[in-house]
Amino acid sequence: MEHLPIFVDLKQRDCLVVGGGDIAARKAGLLLKAQARVTVVAPAISATMQQLVDEKQLTWLESRFDTQHVNSQRLVIAATDDEAVNDAVHAAATAKNILTNVADNPDKCDFILASILDRSPIVVAVSSGGGSPVLARNLRARLETLIPPGYSKLGELVARYREAVKQKFGKMAQRRRFWESVLEGPVADHMLAGREQLAESTLMQKLADPENETIGRGEVYLVGAGPGDPDLLTFKALRLMQQADVVFYDRLVSKEVLALVRKEAELIYVGKQRAWHAVRQEEINQLLLEYAQQGKRVLRLKGGDPFIFGRGGEEIDTLADEKIPFQVVPGITAASGCASYAGIPLTHRDYAQSCVFVTGQLKQGELDLNWESLVQPRQTVVVYMGLAGLSELSRQLQAHGMAADKPAALVQQGTTENQKVWVSTINELPAIAEREKPVAPTLVIIGEVTRLHNTLAWFKSG
Repeated sequence: MEHLPIFVDLKQRDCLVVGGGDIAARKAGLLLKAQARVTVVAPAISATMQQLVDEKQLTWLESRFDTQHVNSQRLVIAATDDEAVNDAVHAAATAKNILTNVADNPDKCDFILASILDRSPIVVAVSSGGGSPVLARNLRARLETLIPPGYSKLGELVARYREAVKQKFGKMAQRRRFWESVLEGPVADHMLAGREQLAESTLMQKLADPENETIGRGEVYLVGAGPGDPDLLTFKALRLMQQADVVFYDRLVSKEVLALVRKEAELIYVGKQRAWHAVRQEEINQLLLEYAQQGKRVLRLKGGDPFIFGRGGEEIDTLADEKIPFQVVPGITAASGCASYAGIPLTHRDYAQSCVFVTGQLKQGELDLNWESLVQPRQTVVVYMGLAGLSELSRQLQAHGMAADKPAALVQQGTTENQKVWVSTINELPAIAEREKPVAPTLVIIGEVTRLHNTLAWFKSG
C-alpha cells in the first residue's frame, strides 16, 4: 500500500493553495467542502476562482509565491503550471513538516486527493495513488450506482440513534447484530425510498422491542427492466435487484438483465405469451402478497415499464388493499428504447408532432382500437404486441383512411444483440412478417419518422 487512506478534519483549519487556474480552483473547492479556511496565492486567477473570492469563500493573495507564505497551515497544495514554483512550494512545506500535494506529480505528494463520492456523513474515497486518476473516477462512477443519495439521510439517522443503541445493548456483538438488521432491513429500505418518517418510526419500534416480528414485514418492488439492454436499467432498479429475496420475472426480461439480480435470490418465472400463461395474472397478484407477508423483499421484474401495458397497476392493487409497502420503479418502455436503437425518433419537427402508444393484442380474434384516432396526419403510432394481429392492423388502418404506402417498420427484440429492423409500408408489413418471421417481442412503428432509420440507425446488433 503506497498511501495510508485517512480522513483529515479540516474544519476551520488554515490551508494554502498556490495557483490560480481551474485545477487550483478544483483543489480549493474540495478544501472548502471540508470547511477549511483557504488562502490562495497567485498573481492572477481564473473566473472560477474569482467567483469563490467574490463569494468570500476564500482569501486571495495577489502575489507570486514566496516561502514566507508557508507557515502553520494544516495542508499545502501546489497547482501551478510552473514546475519551479511547485518545487519551491514543496520544499518550503517539507522544511516545516507540512503535508504537501503537488498536482500531477505523484512523486512530490505527501498525500493524494482521492476521487470522492460524497454522501455525507458517508464519504467514499477512491485513489490510484496518483497513477491513474481517470481510472479512480471511473470506479467512483460505478459506486454511484450502488450508493444512492439516500445513504446520506440513512447515515444521519444511524448517527442520531448511536448512543441510544449503545445504552440499550451492553455488548458490542449485540449492537453489531442490531445495526446489521437495521441496515439490511426495512429501516434502510424506507429511508432509501424517501420514507424518512416511516424509517425513523420503524427504527424506534425495533429499538423498543427488537424481537417484534411485525417490524420485519416484507415489501414489493415493482421494477421496469427496460427493453433488454442491461445498461438501460436505472440506478434504483439495480439497487433493488441486488437486495431482493425472491424475484418474479416474465419472458420479456432479458437474460443479461436477469443476471444482475442478487445471486442468492429465489427466481420464479411467471411469464406469459399468446395463448399460453405460465401463471395467471390473479395468481401472480396473490403470490406477491403471500411472499411479502412472509417478510420477504419481493422483486417483480417486468420488461419495459410496468405502467405501460405491463399490468403493473393490477399487481399493486392487492398490495395497497393489504397495506403492504411497495415501490414502483419506472423502466424505459419498448417504444422509446427500441425506436432509439433503431434510429427512429418518435417525434420530429418535420414529420411528427404527436405519438400514440396502443396494444395490438387480439380480443376474441379481433383488434378493438379507436381507428379514427390512429389515422391522423403528422402522428407516429407505436403498436405493442402487434405481431399476431399485423394483417388485421394493416387492413383496418387502410380501411379507415391510412394510405397504403404509409411508411412503417418492424423492430424485433430492440436494444439487444438480436435486434432486426425492417422498414417498408403499412401495406407491405404483413408480407414482410410472413417472409422474415420476426420473433416476439416485435414492435410496430407507423409514421413518416420511420424513413429516418437508414440515416440515423447507430446500433449494430451482434
